[in-house]
Amino acid sequence: MQFTFLEKYQPQLLAVLRIMTGLLFLEHGAVKLLHFPISMELPPGGIGILLTVAGAMELIGGALITVGVLTRLTAFLLSGEMAVGYFLGHAMQKGFWPVVNGGEAAILFCFIFLYIAAAGPGAWAVEKR
Repeated sequence: MQFTFLEKYQPQLLAVLRIMTGLLFLEHGAVKLLHFPISMELPPGGIGILLTVAGAMELIGGALITVGVLTRLTAFLLSGEMAVGYFLGHAMQKGFWPVVNGGEAAILFCFIFLYIAAAGPGAWAVEKR
């Protein structure tokens, strides 16, 4: 028996993945820039600037991914941001292993965005495929 009954819903399920990932990513940007729903204090100096740029990418990119505008390009850029974020913010600080350095979310975001960049927005996107 093959487990194929969900195949006909692939565009809709891709859209659900895109929308939920975009909303979660947008939330990371909101924490960094808008201090909502919790406040994140940005450190002064270079790291503060990097986190501000990352927050802007997360807030704007998360919104674009959620509604499905410039999806492939945005997802590709955000995938790269998460790869850099993992290595700079997690691996270099606390060691390579994600379970030790708290970088699981960064890795998942990286590869989900890479998949969305390849697969496109799915259903319910503002842009046309």
